[in-house]
Amino acid sequence: MRRASAAGLALAACATAFSVPATAAASPTTGRGTNSAPATTATVTSTATSAALDRYYRQNLAWGSCVTGPDDTAGRELDKAGAQCTDVTVPLDYAEPTGRTITVAMSRLKATDTRHRIGTMLLNFGGPGGPAVDAPPLVRKALKNVGARYDIIGFDPRFIGRSTPLDCGWPTGVLFRSAGPDRAGFDRQVAFQKSLADKCRATNASVLPHVTTRNTARDMDVIRGALGERKISYLGYSYGTYLGAVYGQMFPGRYDRTVLDGAISPQDYGPGLLRDAVAENEKALADWAAWAASRNSTYHFGRTRDQVLATVDRVIEAASRRPLTLGTGSDTYRVDASHVPLLLFMMLSDDGDASRAELATTVSVLSEAAKGKPTRPSPALTANLRHALTGDNSPTGSVQAAILCGDRAAPRNPESYWRNIERSRAAHPRFGPLTENITPCAFWDRPREKPTQVRHDIPALIVAATGDPRTTYRSSLKLHGELPSSRLITLEGANRHGIFGDYGNTCVDNRVIRYLATGKLPTKDLTCAK
Repeated sequence: MRRASAAGLALAACATAFSVPATAAASPTTGRGTNSAPATTATVTSTATSAALDRYYRQNLAWGSCVTGPDDTAGRELDKAGAQCTDVTVPLDYAEPTGRTITVAMSRLKATDTRHRIGTMLLNFGGPGGPAVDAPPLVRKALKNVGARYDIIGFDPRFIGRSTPLDCGWPTGVLFRSAGPDRAGFDRQVAFQKSLADKCRATNASVLPHVTTRNTARDMDVIRGALGERKISYLGYSYGTYLGAVYGQMFPGRYDRTVLDGAISPQDYGPGLLRDAVAENEKALADWAAWAASRNSTYHFGRTRDQVLATVDRVIEAASRRPLTLGTGSDTYRVDASHVPLLLFMMLSDDGDASRAELATTVSVLSEAAKGKPTRPSPALTANLRHALTGDNSPTGSVQAAILCGDRAAPRNPESYWRNIERSRAAHPRFGPLTENITPCAFWDRPREKPTQVRHDIPALIVAATGDPRTTYRSSLKLHGELPSSRLITLEGANRHGIFGDYGNTCVDNRVIRYLATGKLPTKDLTCAK
């Protein structure tokens, strides 16, 4: 999941019972999108549903200031950049478009080079559960001169950020935990994860079935229609690549230029998506350990990679015996064996020196706590602790769970998770019990729609790092194979999640910008050096 250290992933055009209008500028399509199971048992005519949805596609958007209150720093920054904001109204349930409605918040940074305007670009920075209303100024800067030729749209997907909220009142902002070293720890996790699912069901039962990627894709098409565009371009990272692929399958022909960075195949997406990345995270940790060993005079973890990893293992073992105490006063946290692997995992999505130094600082604090010494966590570690252990008044975890669990069913039997955890320990002792652990999805209601499959080709530009520790390079290759017209830019040797415009690789950046400027994909796949 992109920015996992946040204090934070084509189809047969068969006729269905529902139909979505495409505005006068675009031809109608089968309405809930193709390749979907009926969302409810209700039967309505395609014509009636199309007419009911038409008002969403033709709504007038009231653009204005992005500032929502005196403490809205992000809104002031958007205003300063020249952006405007609005809310688009969408149905909670696309099968019942005359029923309850919700709002999706969006921002727009209009093209300034109007003579050479290309069109509208939508953004998604991943998660699932990540907002993007504040992203257009960042993306315009990353796009350099080409940015001025796009209307850049950031939107907070349904129930995220400034959109209609969903909050289950969880005591954590992260749904993932390690199972710990033994069966007792796993049993505690089963009870904890079930309690999270129960909290969501008790507070938001009527909403949860509609917190899905397919409904977010439908919202995107409403945004397209409300903006009066025949087609939209799209830049998605991490989970946002899955969302982009789903949109392309549900609404073929309504996309223009598509960039999928840190891509995941729809076949690999679901509640267990971290399982496929366990080897990459063990390697990323080992590479960090080699980096720290070369700086032993600073960190004192050991002179070799294995010595550094032994320091990490001692911390995990100490937390297995008794919780570690981190911080003082109101910022005191008790960290056990279910938390330590998560804290390490959260900091492995970037192999830059600054991120590696922050992980070293975290390991230093944990190591001191394992020795029973008083500690003072860094601001970044404090933010991660607050987010993971208290929720920090943020609904991110519950929204992320609602999307993952609502998109694809998870195994229900806790014993299947336990067997996988035990099998994983030999090869992946640090992260296997984390990536194989049970989640709230085991206790979630079954999704109402089938998972999206790839049956329509999309001529997308896919960007992937060979050591991506979140969405693996293998999965990016799989998506590339599922989309024959796509092209792949490979960044060799980087343990990094999310490349374009953020990692500083000129080779990648220039090729993405060239494609977005011309609309022409490279004639063949390309490889860039770290």
